[in-house]
Amino acid sequence: MTPTLFQRLLGASFYSLPDSVRALHGIRGRARYAGRATILRGRNPLGRLCAMVAGLPGAREDVPTTVDFDARPDGETWQRNFGGRRMRSRLRRDGRVLVERLGPLRFRFALHANNGSIWWRVVGVKLFGVLPLPASWFDGVYCREGEHEGRYTFEVEAALPLCGRLIRYEGWLEPDAG
Repeated sequence: MTPTLFQRLLGASFYSLPDSVRALHGIRGRARYAGRATILRGRNPLGRLCAMVAGLPGAREDVPTTVDFDARPDGETWQRNFGGRRMRSRLRRDGRVLVERLGPLRFRFALHANNGSIWWRVVGVKLFGVLPLPASWFDGVYCREGEHEGRYTFEVEAALPLCGRLIRYEGWLEPDAG
């Protein structure tokens, strides 16, 4: 069986991750996960503009959340829904990095498995797929995936110089039985 995107990127360390994290990143084909999330947004007007351009959801507390996964051998599509506010991204592998296209930005992430979590760190960004932006601008952007009480958990932070926090969202997901 062909390894999934995250299995290829993380190699042997994938198999040391908690069950719920391995299950989510072991999806082949289509699946839906459901849970709850809390979303915080920054107050800086420039940060709010950047968040709007990127199509990021607004601040909400304990919002119903679903993620529809379409995992194919060449990459994955994630369609997030935060209480009616949708956010779509496309993920693929480029060598040893994960590439995520989100709005007009194309992020390159190094993934690291550590203490039962997957950490995403930005190693490159392109605007409109062609204009490279300094990776140092994105030192405040990260993702952590893990497990708590048997549920897959996520925490995403995006802060930029001069803009401050664009967004922070965190919550949990489990397979949707419905």
